[in-house]
Amino acid sequence: MLKVFILKTFYSLRPFIKKLALKNIIAIKNLTEFYQKHPDSKSSIETWIAVIKHAVWQKPSDVVQDFSDADPVKNNRVVFNIARNKYRLIVQISYLRQWVFIKFIGTHSEYDKVDASTVEQF
Repeated sequence: MLKVFILKTFYSLRPFIKKLALKNIIAIKNLTEFYQKHPDSKSSIETWIAVIKHAVWQKPSDVVQDFSDADPVKNNRVVFNIARNKYRLIVQISYLRQWVFIKFIGTHSEYDKVDASTVEQF
């Protein structure tokens, strides 16, 4: 009975807890390495990081509300345009844990050669 009470309490407080917690970005160093090689992407990547660290997403449409040009694909992945669509960033999102896993970042032509729903660059 106590276990049920604790679980119900946790789930009722979950929306408030998530608003306090920052997103965990897995493999963020790959983004900084990328913008060191492609300096024109730096401000877009830094803006992207700032927005997602404070976002609370429960589903792909929540992502699109924050990034209107984001493209949700299979496997909880989302494709983002970086530096006015010169580069593409693919992430996989754990909506439950509020974690974002960097799966790919590259030029638009490099992106055209991968499958966004399965790529594992990092």
